[in-house]
Amino acid sequence: MKLLSTTCLFLLRSSTHAFSKSAPTPLSTTRSFSNTALKMSEKPFSVIVEAEIKEDRMDEFMTMIENNAKKSRQEPGCIRFDVLRDQGNPNKFWFYEVYENKAAVDFHKTQAHYQGWADFKESGGTVSSVSHKADGEFIGGKA
Repeated sequence: MKLLSTTCLFLLRSSTHAFSKSAPTPLSTTRSFSNTALKMSEKPFSVIVEAEIKEDRMDEFMTMIENNAKKSRQEPGCIRFDVLRDQGNPNKFWFYEVYENKAAVDFHKTQAHYQGWADFKESGGTVSSVSHKADGEFIGGKA
């Protein structure tokens, strides 16, 4: 990773200086970056689930997802677990989950409360369910 990062930095600096009148700075005098800053896996790992729930299963879903959200928030690697309801379709939800890293997501998927969601989906409780994965860039509380 460090070799790749150094190569990318060299190419970026070389291309930048190709358009400027100043001489490029030798690579040996450039600032070195820590490996931690360059590792994508060190960023918070987010999962955004878009799910539409069958109308006749809403009561069961609401009990299950409230339990899932509350217990997920207690997991050591969980930064947040929000359940959002669509304003135009009361059977459509988004789960906004942020974890410290991928390992925390893997741990989450071993928990009984997560299995409740997996069982609900498997039993036909959803019309649709799509998961999106993302790296956290700017995660935090109030500005």
